[in-house]
Amino acid sequence: MVRLIIFTDLDGTLLNQEDYDYQPAIAILNQLKKQQIPVIPVTSKTRSEVEGLRQEIDLSDPFIVENGSGIFIPQSSNNWWKVAQADQINQYHLHSLGCSYTKAREGLKKISADLEYNLQGFGDLSEQTIQSLTGLPPEEAKLAKQREFTEPFISPKQIDAKIVEDTAAKYGFRVLLGDRFSHLIDAQAGKGKAVRWLMSNHQLLAEEEVITVGLGNSPNDLEMLEAVDIPIVIASVQGVHPGLVSKGWQVAPAPGSQGWAEAVAAIYEQYL
Repeated sequence: MVRLIIFTDLDGTLLNQEDYDYQPAIAILNQLKKQQIPVIPVTSKTRSEVEGLRQEIDLSDPFIVENGSGIFIPQSSNNWWKVAQADQINQYHLHSLGCSYTKAREGLKKISADLEYNLQGFGDLSEQTIQSLTGLPPEEAKLAKQREFTEPFISPKQIDAKIVEDTAAKYGFRVLLGDRFSHLIDAQAGKGKAVRWLMSNHQLLAEEEVITVGLGNSPNDLEMLEAVDIPIVIASVQGVHPGLVSKGWQVAPAPGSQGWAEAVAAIYEQYL
């Protein structure tokens, strides 16, 4: 008996990059739900952002937020997942790999002081500024500021990326570099680490073979894609991200949500 477990990035993957639409994926998502196949978001988004999406598209499985810093397991799904090491928060079991948001903010200030450059994080920006920089609707920009573990900051174009990364490492942090925003996360956190922790706490039935699938669109998803059995790259309308081209992984047949749906449907047909 095969059990599929699907780990997925959101922006540019399950959700279109341009308009955040997910309608092309609804049919296969419903089919996966009927077959009790977990669909687990692995994202840089906050818990507040993911909760809204989960409610919209009726996901009930665990989810991983803020670049692998927090793993939230709904109490209703704990028959599949060992939760002895997890804390309780609202209706979830939480396993945290990252530091607190307060510590991340303090870290950004220390790094700024070392670099002699004012790194501007989400905590320094208004909702309106975040909205204009990201294209998020006003309500989602508000949710994006409700951080618990990590601090996104405007990527400094004037400073060599390696200098920023090395400075962050001095204080126990990693930097996930992006074109517009970079993310300051705890050195112990990461999408791949979170996926591996969750799978190490998955409760197998004796006759089961588990196959993990990962879908992502950027180098930020690299560690997640390396942690699964079947990595699938979702291209943008411009093509596969240069940072993922050399991996030789399967590429979805279309960009965004449409490509996600077609790739997942093909895996579903192959194994089930």
